[in-house]
Amino acid sequence: MKKICLLIVIFISLQLKAQSFDKYFTDNTLRIDYIFSGDVNHQQIALDKLNCSLHWYGKHKRLSELPVEGNGQITVRDHKSNAVIYRNSFSTLFQEWLSYDEAKKTSRSFENVFLVPMPKDTVDITIELKNNRRETQVSFTHQVTPGDILIRKIGYNNRTPFVQMLTPKDSTNCIHIAYIAEGYQTSEMPTFINDVKNTMEALFAHEPFKSMKDRFSIVAVEAPSKDSGTSEPSKGIWKNTALSSHFDTFYSDRYLTTLNLKDLHDWLAGIPYEHIIVLVNTNHYGGGGILNSYNLSMAHHRLTRPVVVHEFGHSFAGLADEYAYEAEQIPMYPHDIEPWEENITTLVDFKSKWKDLIKKNTLIPTPTTPANKNKVGVYEGAGYSVKGVYRPMMDCRMRTNENPEFCDVCRRALTKIIDFYTKVMGMNVIG
Repeated sequence: MKKICLLIVIFISLQLKAQSFDKYFTDNTLRIDYIFSGDVNHQQIALDKLNCSLHWYGKHKRLSELPVEGNGQITVRDHKSNAVIYRNSFSTLFQEWLSYDEAKKTSRSFENVFLVPMPKDTVDITIELKNNRRETQVSFTHQVTPGDILIRKIGYNNRTPFVQMLTPKDSTNCIHIAYIAEGYQTSEMPTFINDVKNTMEALFAHEPFKSMKDRFSIVAVEAPSKDSGTSEPSKGIWKNTALSSHFDTFYSDRYLTTLNLKDLHDWLAGIPYEHIIVLVNTNHYGGGGILNSYNLSMAHHRLTRPVVVHEFGHSFAGLADEYAYEAEQIPMYPHDIEPWEENITTLVDFKSKWKDLIKKNTLIPTPTTPANKNKVGVYEGAGYSVKGVYRPMMDCRMRTNENPEFCDVCRRALTKIIDFYTKVMGMNVIG
């Protein structure tokens, strides 16, 4: 009898969730292009273009909940009732750039693209950008009417060729990832497919992805480039590639990114995706990962496999870097504010982090001794700061390429995110 009642409850819950989505949205994607610009003292957001493509590949439940806080949020409200009908979080290169000295001296603009389900009726959409003190720095609200004749239709015809690499157990309740080729000429696409296979193998060798593999859909998108490779500005090398990626982002030689987010999403239009992994056809070390934007990594380096996994930790779950270098400290985390990332702490609000995983009598901070090698603790040095920011374990995939696994805290955070997107009943989240 209890089992029957439980099944009824689950059925009703599913029906209500489906009705909530169907009440406000159609099975289409509204892609919104923005320009973020400014400097450390003043930022602004401007609407660029509205685009519509077939089908929606993001969440169909928990529409008004956030999986993680992020450095920014997009909120969709029903215009008539002002009810929040969709929310998501993100981080951006623009916000990261604001932490560099260049932002004190000049103003720059960055493309940003966000995906939301296509509303059935008029909505008000708000974009908020937060600073490293978790304070809203700039907010911009605009109205979208689904019948607007200037909403561009994309991805209906002439889609970029793609290959289905992994089919989920339930295609209506899964996480959609698109790998996309960068710096591969048409003749090199077989190499790209092999590179996708290689990095997929690396990703699903790690928990929790290994045991939750059937919750993922993965496609490989064959976006052709005119030139092979990627740009290296410090060497005077500029290539004509699909995404115009390059090393030396923010003058860091190993920071490999693309600033051309509209091009990225143009190539993906009409393809099943929400999360993005860009493989760059280079053997030079570099990459980057940005929450709910993209993971971009070199494809042909001896460390490609761990780097792709590491960067996916950033882009998929918002995990922070757990390393710090004396010569390259970046003040991204004020020591009097608790970071929102689940795998680092300043001890300001440690009870919200992994305090429950620490064994009794563990010293806080925890000394980095051989006896503590595999012990959850509070180890100083993380988030690019040698002092004042702490990580959960001595080593982790989010700290070094040599460590073969995510630490216990990172695994828990990743599991929560996967459950958030795919599980019917579950975890507490930020509301």
